[in-house]
Amino acid sequence: MSVQTEVSKEKLAADLKVLVADTEELLKATAGQAGEKVAAARERIAASLATAKHKLADVEAAVVEKTKQAARATDDYVHENPWQAVGIAAGVGFLLGVLISRR
Repeated sequence: MSVQTEVSKEKLAADLKVLVADTEELLKATAGQAGEKVAAARERIAASLATAKHKLADVEAAVVEKTKQAARATDDYVHENPWQAVGIAAGVGFLLGVLISRR
């Protein structure tokens, strides 16, 4: 998967968390409301909320798994090519130092 896809999944997970929290708050706020339409709407919202929670858990699991795979691949690369990894880290450190010193 590309980095853009990973970022999109992480953003989706964050958005779903906000939606779930807002929906739970709405359900609590309308708990005292009476009427058939309100009860039916609350049931539909509760069902949708349960579905969203399951999908959120699936997305989070996928993101965690991809992150673990990337960490394993990085670890393997560093163990196989220690001097190249040191050189890359030094180069990145140098570039960051140049960028920070400009400000």
